[in-house]
This record gives sequence, structure tokens and C-alpha cells, in this order.
Amino acid sequence: MQSTDTQGQGIYLVTGGAGFIGSNFIRHMIKRYTNARIICFDALTYAGNIENLDELTGNPNYHFVHGDVANPRDVQDVFEQFNPDYIVHFAAESHVDRSILDSDIFVRTNVMGTQVLLDFARMNEARRFLQVSTDEVYGSLGATGLFSETSPLAPNSPYSASKTAADLFVRVAHKTHGLDVVTTRCSNNYGPYQFPEKLIPLMIHNALNDKPLPVYGDGMNVRDWIYVGDHCRAIDMVLHGGRAGEIYNIGADSERTTLDIVRVILRQLGKPESLIEFVTDRPGHDWRYAIDASKMRNELGWKPEVDFDEGMTRTVEWYLDHPDWIENIVTGAYRNYIKTMYEDRE
Repeated sequence: MQSTDTQGQGIYLVTGGAGFIGSNFIRHMIKRYTNARIICFDALTYAGNIENLDELTGNPNYHFVHGDVANPRDVQDVFEQFNPDYIVHFAAESHVDRSILDSDIFVRTNVMGTQVLLDFARMNEARRFLQVSTDEVYGSLGATGLFSETSPLAPNSPYSASKTAADLFVRVAHKTHGLDVVTTRCSNNYGPYQFPEKLIPLMIHNALNDKPLPVYGDGMNVRDWIYVGDHCRAIDMVLHGGRAGEIYNIGADSERTTLDIVRVILRQLGKPESLIEFVTDRPGHDWRYAIDASKMRNELGWKPEVDFDEGMTRTVEWYLDHPDWIENIVTGAYRNYIKTMYEDRE
């Protein structure tokens, strides 16, 4: 249901808005607030797909800008053109495996890009900067316990190290310069529009094509899974109601092993477990993540609305209903489109 009040009024710069969570967040905001003007700012790298927001083409409250958060000129241009009130910072290199192979781009985008945005947000007196982070900054848990907002930062991959550094630069912008910032740290997301190299869409795609489903180690690594729509509602609530300088953990109390996830997908698709193929474990693979989201519940009244079974059913059905979207990514057709529409014109 749309809101006609003034809460959502303003200009929102959503970096990484063509990615998985960013595009879901933009759709949430457009649906929720009639007064919100959304600027999607995305470099359209391998995981950024402009097709994720096709249905918003022509919407007067939505505008796309092709740009790189680590390029000060691109950021300056978008601030000069739109003078955003709020910055919601999703843009990040996010795949752990890629960070192990080559960490340079993770430092450039996740650390330097965040600092560039913070500088322009401060210079342009933005009302609020929201840093979308991850529970991976806390490292790994044993068999018990939960990550709280005061848990020590102990990243174990180049990706999580780059996000930790970015979070600390956000903290500094608040403590040193007085910028109004909030940080969210969420557990593993799943749902529509997730890039197919991630666990759930990869397993769905492989199972549909009767290909092996690669599972790291023994498949017993544990993650706290949350449906992307619930995450987007939480970000909205922190953006508009969170206390300046605070960190908010977001999780759905839905711990599952990797093997649990794969078996659910196989059952839903009617495929045999013989497709599972155990492969050499990832270096530094964190064993368990689990989130204490009581601060979100107690301060902001948020709680997840979509339980795991319902969320997985929705997710599998979405991928079954959108084979062209997956095919365009797997074949690289979407990258050819991006090159023609944006890169060749620059």
C-alpha cells in the first residue's frame, strides 16, 4: 500500500541499485512512497543488471544514472544534478570467491567508493547516509551464540575485510565530521533477481539443467537466511527511524546449512539428490553466522514477515517464471546490451 504522508519525501540516491538487493529496495520504495524520487546509480559491472528495473522505465519518480562510486567525477556529477537528501549505499563487490582470487577491485569499490560517497554526502549536507553492510564483518561463530551489534569485527575473507573497512570509514564520518549515518548488517538474502553465481539461483539453474550442484566441504556451514523483501523493509525503517551513528543487525532467525538449502531446492524441483557434488572447501570458509535482531524489533518494531518455506517457494517459482532473465545472464546477453547502451556511448 502506498504512503501519501511526508515520511518518504525526498531524493534518494541508491548506489548499486541495479543489483539484487538494490533493485528490490528500489521497487519497495517506489511502491511504498508516492513522494520519493529514486536515483539508481550503478556501474553495471557483472552483477548489475539494468533489466532488473525494466518495469520502472518511464516512471517519473525513477531515474537511472550510469556511474562508478569510486570515480569522484561520476559521484560529483550525480550530486550536482540531483542533490540527494539520502544516500542508500548498496554498491559493492560482494562475492567471496571472487575476492579470494583478486581483492583489488574489492578495495577500490567497497572501501574507496564508500569514502568518495561519504565525502560528497558531507560536502552537500545530505540528511542521512545509510551503509548497507553484512554480518560477515563479524567473522565466524561456533555452534552457539549470535552476532550482536557489539560483537568484535573479525573478517575472514578479502570481501568481508573490505566491508569492515568501509563500515569504519562510515563510523569516522559520523564521529569526526558529524555526518548523519546509520549502518545495517544483514544475514544471507535470497529472492528474485539474485545473480546466478550465488548459492540459491546457481543451484536452481543447475538443477533445472540436470547439472551437478557443487557444495563446498561437507555442506554443513550454517547461514541465517532472510527473504529480500523483509530486508528491504528493514532498511527503509532504519533509514527513516534509526538513531544517527547506530548499527542495526537484520536477521530472520532462520538458520540452515548449505545442504539443507540444496535439498529444499531439489525437492521443490522434483530432482534427485544424486545431483549434489561435494567439492573442495573454500579457503577461510566461515562455519556459522547467526544474527541477534532484537535491536531492530525493540527500537523500530520490525520483524520478518516471510518465513523460510514460503520464501523459498516464492523464490523457486520466480526463477521458473523468468527463464529469459537467467538465460540473458548465463549467455552474457545482458552484458552485450549494457555495452551497447552505456559503455559504447561514453
